[in-house]
Amino acid sequence: MAANLKWLKKVKWDEQGLVPVIAQEASSGDVLMFAWMNRDALARTVELGEAVYWSRSRKKLWHKGEESGHTQKVLEMRLDCDEDVVLLKIEQSGGIACHTGRHSCFFQKFEGDAKTGDWHSADPVLQDPETIYTKPKNKS
Repeated sequence: MAANLKWLKKVKWDEQGLVPVIAQEASSGDVLMFAWMNRDALARTVELGEAVYWSRSRKKLWHKGEESGHTQKVLEMRLDCDEDVVLLKIEQSGGIACHTGRHSCFFQKFEGDAKTGDWHSADPVLQDPETIYTKPKNKS
């Protein structure tokens, strides 16, 4: 279906048929996450107006927020100069993009020098992940 669309053919897909995607919050400029898309995910993103990624671990399409409710409304989509990276400028529902309950997946900050430095959490948990990813109970 989507494979014949001209705009999809312009993207330089890797050997696995994937393209890296950066999700950036439009209002703040914060980079919230990095993920992958295949052709179907990119086409669904355009159709829905919400981010749909390719889950490499689950080997299936992943509509961001399908379990957590933290969807990403796509306000703008850009392709880099090499045509091999997609940038989504998004509006993050609920203010949480990371499965750890933080605003951004990039919450670990390197501090120190090459010998003694380490990664430290720089951003707070906004919501306990245990409360985000609980599936609703059957109401029968």
